[in-house]
Amino acid sequence: MTATVKDYVVAPPVSVAAAWPRHQMLAFAVMVALLVIAPFVAYPVFLMKALCFALFACAFNLLIGYVGLLSFGHAAFLGAAGYVSAHSAKVWGLPPELAILAGTATAAGLGLVIGALTIRSRGIYFANITLAFAQMVFFFSVQAKFTGGEDGIQAVPQGRLFGVLDLQQTYTLYFVVLAIFLIGFLIVYRAIHSPFGQVLKAVRENEPRAISLGYRAEHYKLMAFVLSATLSGLAGGTKALVFQLASLTDVHWTMSGEVVLMTLLGGLGTVFGPAVGAFIVIGLEHWLAQLGSWLTIVQGAIFVVCVLTFRRGVVGELSRLLRKPL
Repeated sequence: MTATVKDYVVAPPVSVAAAWPRHQMLAFAVMVALLVIAPFVAYPVFLMKALCFALFACAFNLLIGYVGLLSFGHAAFLGAAGYVSAHSAKVWGLPPELAILAGTATAAGLGLVIGALTIRSRGIYFANITLAFAQMVFFFSVQAKFTGGEDGIQAVPQGRLFGVLDLQQTYTLYFVVLAIFLIGFLIVYRAIHSPFGQVLKAVRENEPRAISLGYRAEHYKLMAFVLSATLSGLAGGTKALVFQLASLTDVHWTMSGEVVLMTLLGGLGTVFGPAVGAFIVIGLEHWLAQLGSWLTIVQGAIFVVCVLTFRRGVVGELSRLLRKPL
């Protein structure tokens, strides 16, 4: 069979990769409009929690949806950033913007170390190694003095953002969290619709072929891993200031499983799917909280039904019906 030039093209020109389709632009505008109106008709704290996890899910989706790497250790980045941000704000007295940046930088550094040690592994081996590193972070958080052990770091001061915005005001805090989510969302969107993102997709689809074309696959995978860890840390640092708490819950392995659930439920490898999945999962936890220990069973049943009914996820099935990627 004769190969054509098209068969060897991995990354399109920047102008093509960076183009924003009209239907995705419309979907983004609708999402922003709904999120701006939401705090006036729904509980703002619930919405802020959902936004933090939506950013976390988008960061996780960058790795599994566009590189094909399943990490069971992403809770390490979320939780570690939360602890550092909380400690920076409460003990060191840093303003909220610097506290969040400190947590994000910690997650980036942790992602670089873990990624460099695990990126050569594949499949279940990669998943298990990331889980092992996450458990190391969990046990460190249990033993370290500055984390507060099982009590965590409580009463974290929210302060004033840039010395101007009082984050103790609920609506002010909400729109700051919304702005952080939108920035993270756009970073993910730009990454996957750039030549860098096209190479990631090529590595996911056929890594040996991408290597034969001159791309350093491990280099690109490591960059994606670090970017995913960094955005997960941004979500964790923001969450710690929103709830004025950093606890073991965010570094536990179940948190890594929860973000997998969010991503699969919303739509693996879609732009808006992880955010939708996060809102669905957090919404179920909020509205079914009175079920107590039965909540996990109900969540599992709903997940099984959704996977059997919507195998591409909610947004994935919607994209199939509209025949347009979302």
